[in-house]
Amino acid sequence: MPNTSTSRFEPVRRTAPDRGRSLLGPALELIHTGRAPTRSALTAALDVTRATAGAIAAELAALGLVTVDAHPIGSGRGRPSHRLAPAPDGPVVLAAQVHADGLSVALGGLGGVLSGRGGTLGEAVYHPLPASTEPEQVLTAIAAAGAELVRADRRRCLGAALALPNPVREPEGTALAALTFGWPGGTPVAELFAAAVNAQDLGPRTRHPLPTAVGNDATRLASLPTAVGNDANLVALAEHRHGAGRDARHLLLVTSGHRGVGGALVVDGRLHTGSAGLALEVGHLTVDPLGRPCPCGNRGCLNTETDPEALFAAAGRTPNPSLPLLDQARELARSADRDPVARAAVDRVVDRLGLGLAGLANILNPDRIVLSGLHQDLLEAAPERLPEVLTRHSLWGRCDQVPVVAAQLCHAGLLGAAELAWEPYLANPQEVLAK
Repeated sequence: MPNTSTSRFEPVRRTAPDRGRSLLGPALELIHTGRAPTRSALTAALDVTRATAGAIAAELAALGLVTVDAHPIGSGRGRPSHRLAPAPDGPVVLAAQVHADGLSVALGGLGGVLSGRGGTLGEAVYHPLPASTEPEQVLTAIAAAGAELVRADRRRCLGAALALPNPVREPEGTALAALTFGWPGGTPVAELFAAAVNAQDLGPRTRHPLPTAVGNDATRLASLPTAVGNDANLVALAEHRHGAGRDARHLLLVTSGHRGVGGALVVDGRLHTGSAGLALEVGHLTVDPLGRPCPCGNRGCLNTETDPEALFAAAGRTPNPSLPLLDQARELARSADRDPVARAAVDRVVDRLGLGLAGLANILNPDRIVLSGLHQDLLEAAPERLPEVLTRHSLWGRCDQVPVVAAQLCHAGLLGAAELAWEPYLANPQEVLAK
């Protein structure tokens, strides 16, 4: 599967005659992440001449990936410059995510833009889990939902990626400790997802025929590139490139989705996944040794003390089983300013969350903490209490407070999956010609 690391842009010097071609990837990522909205900004970021930057932008436009405004704009200072932007009608990738209680899919374009049915921007398509949650059934269901979107869209699809709510071993793409559905450890999710996607009818714009060795006229369809990643890692990737984590050097993301808690770390612009993709399993940090039992076998993990089920348990309430658990938990957190029971539940869960964040801050020394999912609602419900608990229990927080901010992106897991699927093309934009 593609490397999930990000790039930190600093001026890049090239003296070889082909330096413009070698900078296509860095240039595309600068435009993709909004760091080079004009040709002059691209010139400065790449540390090249205006002519070289113009040639790079023109080649990316010829590949159908970006647009270059024909008329330069002025900012009041300096020479007017041409605007650069991802091509709105350019290719897309299929982004998919498995949740504890459902599936979601969207098409992801450059610029961190998602679209759902009919190309509606900023939307995703949700489906219930299939009756059987065995790996093959879940992955076939999400591949079929994604294929429906791909067929209905006029843009080319270059690849697909899946966000999973459990650890994923790299580079094999196997799921470990798949506690959400009880999948066996070592389930070959990347292999199964690739097979499920490429078994679908993806339409004529997605795959082209390739000659085979069987007969002169026989053909086979080229496979659509696919990848799989842990959902928290992919949320961090998306927030670092397009959201609340932009420009952070040491970004810690902690999130609680439909069930459980995940975390990820971006260090100097690169996603830190450890030796095998399994780093930052923050959900199994103990914050209450006498707390609720965790599927991992311990008690009082962050996983079970600060997720949606924990909030309902603290409030002594039972969620509606016919409605998404995360949505109900977020509404419960938002009601804390008018509901004393909800306030007490939020404070209890916030205290556990602050204790966990303090332990992580002591170990990792981040310069920014981004909270996503239910955790960002807890931060909004207790904007003073949560930082105070973190500061009180953090060695470094007492002398150098760590900013704790809410995530900014909707459907961040899907956006991160789209980033993962775009990786080969951000590394080498000319790869679009082979698809």
